[in-house]
Amino acid sequence: MTNFYMNFQVDEIGRVVSVGDGIARAYGLNKIQEGEMVEFASGVKEIALNLENENVGIVVFGSDTAIKEGDLVKRTGSIVDVPAGKAVLGRVVDALGVPIDGKGALSDHERRRVEMKAPGIIERKYVHEPMQTCLKAVDSPVPIGCGQRELIIGDRETGKTAIAIDTILNQKQMNSRATNESREAFPGDVFYLRSHLLERAAKRSDQTGGGSSTALLVIETQAGDVSAYIPTNVISITDGQICLETELFSRGIRPAINVGLSISRIASATQLKAMKQVCGSSKLALAQYHEVAAFAQFGSDLDAATQALLNRGARLT
Repeated sequence: MTNFYMNFQVDEIGRVVSVGDGIARAYGLNKIQEGEMVEFASGVKEIALNLENENVGIVVFGSDTAIKEGDLVKRTGSIVDVPAGKAVLGRVVDALGVPIDGKGALSDHERRRVEMKAPGIIERKYVHEPMQTCLKAVDSPVPIGCGQRELIIGDRETGKTAIAIDTILNQKQMNSRATNESREAFPGDVFYLRSHLLERAAKRSDQTGGGSSTALLVIETQAGDVSAYIPTNVISITDGQICLETELFSRGIRPAINVGLSISRIASATQLKAMKQVCGSSKLALAQYHEVAAFAQFGSDLDAATQALLNRGARLT
């Protein structure tokens, strides 16, 4: 009996109470930590975020069809982390860092916690370098800087995703790296999550290695209402917004940017001097064009100055 050893592992196990809309609720996980990974009976691993007295809210990143009411769920004891380093560059991964591009597993990679402290003020540098999007309609009136937080907002089917993808592809051609972050679930702490995520976008100082992380947010509006609750909240914490209009898109103007509503609050610090000289008055000219064009359709007799303004505005559009 002296040589007899018993190795056993005790797991804290709960059961799923309900599941729907990307959120699973379970009871019995009394000692779970916020941000801890949990494993369901089907083998799916998700993250516990909302800790309540009666149950735990678990965020399901993928499909929740494999999770049923009454299924067992157990703690893993590890806080969520994802692969990082050069091994991840150029790979397509899901929300938990698992490769989904069919190129096999990641090799020789480090892992980092998802919940890490954002760069402080001392570690940051003022945004002064332009991030070219290859779209003159963006780079001229509403330029984006490296490390900026820019919102792309508009109704569905107006070209929001096209602007973001064109920007990413252009950065790839310039030997830069770009990743896209997204989240479609809207739990009660969505406002904390948004600001928490956007603080990661920054221009790093030379003492901390330099480089920048630029955030492009995409929000879909309803009937062009940019004053709704969610859009106004995001506009207040970004450095500018690019507004797209359905009417311009229907007229064949691509990208369908409403220059009057679009703005980049740090444009003067990021735009090149030559670009400023060429495009300095373009935004004002476009605003005057849209104002005059609304009245010009009611009459045919226009003076030379008004006709010249309409002609220039049409060319800029």
